Amino acid sequence: MTSPQPADTRTHGRSTQTATLAEIAREAGVSAPTVSKVLNGRADVAPGTRSRVEELLRTHGYRRRRAEASRSPLIDLVFHELESAWAMEVIRGVENVARDAGLSVVLSESAGRLTPGRTWADQVAARRPHGVILVLSGLDESGRALLTSRSIPFVVMDPAGDPGTDVPSIGATNWQGGLAATRHLIELGHTRIGAISGPSRMMCSRARVDGYRAALETAGLPVDPSLIVSGDFHHDAGYRQGLALLRREDRPTAVLAGNDLQALGLYEAARELGLRIPEDLSVVGFDDLPVARWVGPPLTTVRQPLTEMAEAAAKLVLDLGKGEDSAAATRVELATSLVVRSSTAEPAAH
Repeated sequence: MTSPQPADTRTHGRSTQTATLAEIAREAGVSAPTVSKVLNGRADVAPGTRSRVEELLRTHGYRRRRAEASRSPLIDLVFHELESAWAMEVIRGVENVARDAGLSVVLSESAGRLTPGRTWADQVAARRPHGVILVLSGLDESGRALLTSRSIPFVVMDPAGDPGTDVPSIGATNWQGGLAATRHLIELGHTRIGAISGPSRMMCSRARVDGYRAALETAGLPVDPSLIVSGDFHHDAGYRQGLALLRREDRPTAVLAGNDLQALGLYEAARELGLRIPEDLSVVGFDDLPVARWVGPPLTTVRQPLTEMAEAAAKLVLDLGKGEDSAAATRVELATSLVVRSSTAEPAAH
């Protein structure tokens, strides 16, 4: 049996003290098997004991040897919400890589929270997967410490906030996408362009709107804050906020939607108000989901390479599990591209 990896090396004068699993158990006032139960995510440990042991593992920076940490043939894929075609594109990408590696994918949802709860972390520790991919989500300090101590690698895909320089992440060029979409509308002759953003707490949403602002400013057009409304990346928000924008007397002649689902909600709002797309209103989405090609008229949108992003995240987490790319704890961004279809045109003459 492989001996536990030293948890921490601290120098006291001339002596070097190395904390092992047994010493952590002694410091916590429990047996070594109890510490092992905590490491393995076993449920039969009192909450107070578990917290005390976890705190000591965190303090000592304990990390299991990879050889010691036998893994299940799984990749954990965690969504903050799991209810749209967007998620299906991500699942497809992770499945492509997992299948080739002989692994299965476990799906879980954090019910809209941007960091999964402690129960989820304990379940992951018990499953001992090859790695964890968190989508539009992240880990708090205790969650990161828990996975690190079990030698379970993790990658954040399309992080909601700044994941930090020490967290591997895969994203897309959201700012460039917002810029390209808005510039396309400006080149068509639109000067009054609205935007339905996603949640302001999400980094990708803010970046898209920042690109939209940059395009207007570089074209010498004013940025009207009243034309920027906040959504939540769902169809209903696109419909509701679309009605608010289109009912204005000085309504915009074009709107950039923060994602394709909100663009479809905007389509519905336009139909309800008797506005034709693109004759009366130009619409640009973001993501290029399969449905963007099927709607009438087909949607001009910014292609976010979701499947490729998911594949990159899965490959990275497996490489990290093998001890490869250990220095790759950086943010990788895949390029977005504008896909012009039939939902954009020159503004109607007044």
